[in-house]
Amino acid sequence: MTSPLIHSWFDHATNTVTYLVADPATKRAAVVDPVFDYDHKSGKADVASVEAVLAKAAEQGFTIDWVLETHVHADHLSGAPYIKLKTGAKVVIGENIRLVQQIFRPIFNALDVSGS
Repeated sequence: MTSPLIHSWFDHATNTVTYLVADPATKRAAVVDPVFDYDHKSGKADVASVEAVLAKAAEQGFTIDWVLETHVHADHLSGAPYIKLKTGAKVVIGENIRLVQQIFRPIFNALDVSGS
């Protein structure tokens, strides 16, 4: 078994890290906690951070199969939907996200995404 290849990007605005983890033998990869750039002062969004991850994956010949969200991110917007759109990757998060959604759904009048 080969050791995984790991690339990381530190996002200064949110003090968070995004990871690209790949199996060098199969070239299959996962992205962990991708940041979608958002400037709250101007209201502008940007995909530069996720595009850097996608560029590195393409440069290395990796296929991104998964986007892993380790937790609900209150400190930044997730780049997971963008990566899914660009690559078809599956997005996963722990099942307790349902509890968080139950709390915030009525506050923000959000859609029920619990699957129940």
